[in-house]
Amino acid sequence: MRLHSLEMTAFGPFADTQRVDFDALGADGLFLLHGNTGAGKTTILDAVAFALYGTVPGARKDGRRLLSDHAPAGTCPEVRLELTLGGERFRLVRRPGYERPKKRGEGTITEQPKATLEWLTGDRESLSRIPDIAAEIGRMLGMSADQFFQVALLPQGEFARFLRAETDERGVLLERLFDTSRFGSVEAWFADRRRDSAQEVERARRRLDVDLGRLSTAAGVGVRDEGEGGGEAEQPESGVTDGADPRSDPARWAQELLEGAELRQAHTADEAQRAQSRADAARAALDERRTQRAVQERRDRASSDLERHEAGAERRRTLESELDAARRATAVTWRLAESESAHETARGAARRLEACREPLQSDPESLAALAASTEPDGTVDAEALAGHARDRDVDVARLDDLVQLEHDSRQWSADLDVLRGRLAEHEREQQTLATAQQELPGLILRAEAAVERARAASTATEGLTGACERATDAATAARELVGLRLRRGAAAESASSARAAHLQARERLLDVREARLSGMAAELAGQLVSGEPCTVCGSMSHPEPAGAQASAVTKDDEAQAQADEQIAAEAVDAARRDLNDLDAAVDLHVHRCSGRDLDELEREREALVAELAATRATAEGLDAAMSALSGLRGRDQQLQQRGTELAGVVSADRVQVAETQQRITAAQGRLDEARGGDRSVGVRRDRLVRAVADLTALAGAVAEAASTQAAAARLDQALAAAAEEAGFASLDQAIAAVRPDRRRQEIDAELTAARDVEVAARAVLSEPEVQAMVEREPIDLTEQVREAQEADLELKRAVATAAEAGRRAAEVRAIGEDLRAGLEALAPLLRRHDELAALAEVIAGRGQNTRKMSLRSYVLAARLEQVAVVASERLRRMSGGRYEFVHSDEVGSRGRRGGLGLDIRDDYTGAVRSAKTLSGGESFMASLALALALADVVSTETGGISLDTLFIDEGFGTLDADTLDAVMGVLDELREGGRVVGLVSHVDEMRQRIPSRLHVIRGKTGSTLQMVAP
Repeated sequence: MRLHSLEMTAFGPFADTQRVDFDALGADGLFLLHGNTGAGKTTILDAVAFALYGTVPGARKDGRRLLSDHAPAGTCPEVRLELTLGGERFRLVRRPGYERPKKRGEGTITEQPKATLEWLTGDRESLSRIPDIAAEIGRMLGMSADQFFQVALLPQGEFARFLRAETDERGVLLERLFDTSRFGSVEAWFADRRRDSAQEVERARRRLDVDLGRLSTAAGVGVRDEGEGGGEAEQPESGVTDGADPRSDPARWAQELLEGAELRQAHTADEAQRAQSRADAARAALDERRTQRAVQERRDRASSDLERHEAGAERRRTLESELDAARRATAVTWRLAESESAHETARGAARRLEACREPLQSDPESLAALAASTEPDGTVDAEALAGHARDRDVDVARLDDLVQLEHDSRQWSADLDVLRGRLAEHEREQQTLATAQQELPGLILRAEAAVERARAASTATEGLTGACERATDAATAARELVGLRLRRGAAAESASSARAAHLQARERLLDVREARLSGMAAELAGQLVSGEPCTVCGSMSHPEPAGAQASAVTKDDEAQAQADEQIAAEAVDAARRDLNDLDAAVDLHVHRCSGRDLDELEREREALVAELAATRATAEGLDAAMSALSGLRGRDQQLQQRGTELAGVVSADRVQVAETQQRITAAQGRLDEARGGDRSVGVRRDRLVRAVADLTALAGAVAEAASTQAAAARLDQALAAAAEEAGFASLDQAIAAVRPDRRRQEIDAELTAARDVEVAARAVLSEPEVQAMVEREPIDLTEQVREAQEADLELKRAVATAAEAGRRAAEVRAIGEDLRAGLEALAPLLRRHDELAALAEVIAGRGQNTRKMSLRSYVLAARLEQVAVVASERLRRMSGGRYEFVHSDEVGSRGRRGGLGLDIRDDYTGAVRSAKTLSGGESFMASLALALALADVVSTETGGISLDTLFIDEGFGTLDADTLDAVMGVLDELREGGRVVGLVSHVDEMRQRIPSRLHVIRGKTGSTLQMVAP
């Protein structure tokens, strides 16, 4: 991946558009990115990250907004990055989400993030959806945003923490850089399989226990509980003892239960057969006695029915006479109904006629029409009424058009009121407008004066800001100088003590070495073995070996003295470095405060701060003053334009008022003539419409009343003739004989039933078996019923017992087969689960895994070992061959996981020590080597993407001149193959060493960029 150019607008501290030409800046392969603290050096790296991934590294993505506070309101933030990746050149344009003022009204509106990817090589289609762009960048780079931030943007502070971190913290970063998800999936897969296998075994065991319980329940016995002292199992109902133990030998126990159940089934079947024979005999005897008893009961019922029939002879003759008269009166019934209905209809027509007369009482014209249509005998002529109704209908048609004119006249009157009100309002606005135009010139003069004052204050703010910063820095330096001098005195004493301790340790080492040399003969003599050659002269005989002295010094004593001397020397070096650092800090602070008194500097700073605050407050009102001036000038133009518009509007309003008044006057004359004595034309038309309807209804009611009265008279004549034909002396006699259909049916049914009872009774009494039972006593069935019930009860018990025995035998047989199948399936499940559980424990870092490393930890340890090898090569070159990394896979303390240990080997002493013991400059070299190595290994891991542009952020200020030369030599090697390296630093010496520079300049209106390239 090679960057070509970067363009930022309203991004971070950069208010205006700033452009970085990486091709020109990195022509030499190495460039410097420098500037004051807070100017925006890191923002350039954020812009590269944001263009690629739509986010920025580390905590900054949550801690600050991307839209520049210096940009004018409504400015759209944007980042453009042009780069080549995988042989293809393209341009990325991203806009973050931000708040902007609304174009109309107050408040803000949120703009959503946007992005585009434009291909500059080939003919591929550009992308504009953020998910599609993210997928394409991820495919080409082959790494996540976190991986890219660690590989291409090397933040030294994070790798210094990584260098000193504990095993768990180091593992978190490695898991973020190296994708171990597939190995974690393997761990999870084994854990899931182990859990599933355990559940399967447990389910099989539970099924076996359930089958044992089911078998015990089916056979009617209890399973022996191992936790109760091994008591005997219950006896089965068959009496067969289950000698086998259901826990140790369930198959044999099931077979014994099955044999007992089958024996009981055969015994109960025989008992049921005998009970069936006894029940059949008892039921046959009972059936015979019941048949004889039924014949006697039929005889008794027939005799009773015949006696009751003879007693009702007189009632039956009365009913027959009533039924005959009712049948003859049937012909009169339907004629009577027709007559009553016709009279009811005539009465209804008369009522409607009277109801139709009522509406005419309130209208004199309608009453006059009714009087003209009435004959001298009081009869009303319906045709004459209908003629009067038609005449009034013609008048209604003539008034329809005038009703619409009356409605329009009322609307014109309402419009006239609105027009007059609008004319008055526009005339008042003309007066208000004239007053505002007279006041506006004075307001504009005052607003121009306020703008000039704010501009002068804005110009003075920059100089006062610089003065305040210098005064604040001098006061801070004077305040810190007091503490530094105290610390410097204490450091001088510590250095003196460390030098004295080192001299003592050095003398002790020399004394120990001299004493050991003096006793070397005795030490060599102590190593002689009879029969083996001397290591010094080679002789097989040792006639006079030297004897050991009581105060002899051993090799271990010398090694301990040497270690003590080395520790004291390191303490001297550390104390000397601390003293030198404090001397430099004291000199720097004296220079910053110019040797002036702290109180004097504080008074000067407070005066400048107060002056700056007042000036800044005035300057901050510039935008508001300019906005107010612009608004007043625009208001002047608006007032002039509105005055011209109002003159035309007032003239048009006056013309409309006059025209509307003329239309209303012309219409009013026609309407007055048409409404006559009524309140309005509409009222007159509605009254005539009601009169037409009332007269028409009355004419119809007159005709209906005459017709219904004639029909009722004709039906009365037909009813009298029908009564005479039916044989009745009068109409009243015929009406009295009428019976409803239900009554006639009841009489006929009662007579028919009496005849049927007589026939049936005589037939029963004439039967031979009834004649045979005439003289016998009534039969009692109590004893035969009791015997039959007892036999049936005994049979039911025997059948139920046999069925239960059969059910239990079948259930014991089926459950026994399930139990044997479960036992056969459990054995291989147990063997497979034990193997899987042991393997899962090893993969999870437990069990037989002696290093306590899970599979994922093992993979991370291998990656860290690769990183340590690559980082050691660079660290040796940076440190002059002194330091290299040492990877350890030993188990950590207190059971912590192993494999992620990372220490430092010091070739000067041969000792391996913690990275926490390195000095500031040494820690920078180690973390830089580690960062570069991680970048190489991660790049290889993600598919070998070549990162031709790298950025290294800060840390060079901790290096001395010689070490800086070594580090720069390693960085020069990074440029091989056309790679471009950007160093982010504010160290002055770096500007002298690197000719290509990008200077970030901080300003009150936002930062700017200045590129220096040879």
